[in-house]
Amino acid sequence: MNRNLSSILHLRARSLVRGNALVLVSLGIAFLLSDFPNNRPNPWIIIPALGALAGTADTIRCMQRQWNFYHGGVILCIYMDLMALVAIGFLLIYPYADWISFH
Repeated sequence: MNRNLSSILHLRARSLVRGNALVLVSLGIAFLLSDFPNNRPNPWIIIPALGALAGTADTIRCMQRQWNFYHGGVILCIYMDLMALVAIGFLLIYPYADWISFH
């Protein structure tokens, strides 16, 4: 148990759990910061976006050269990371839509 926890916390080691957890926690923080149903503008959402980018990079590090089921699972995790990044980007940009629109 202690060995597994230390491998997750060791930044030089590849960890799929750490990357996915970082992305999901960043998505949750972005939802809290945006006050989602009201969608208030909040530039602090950039910080969870950077955290999600770091988690996606950590997930990409887990890719293998040869295809197997682990490689396929990592690809699915990368797609999940990309969906979370798009959701965070939406939460960041959507409140400014009134200012951006060209009427």
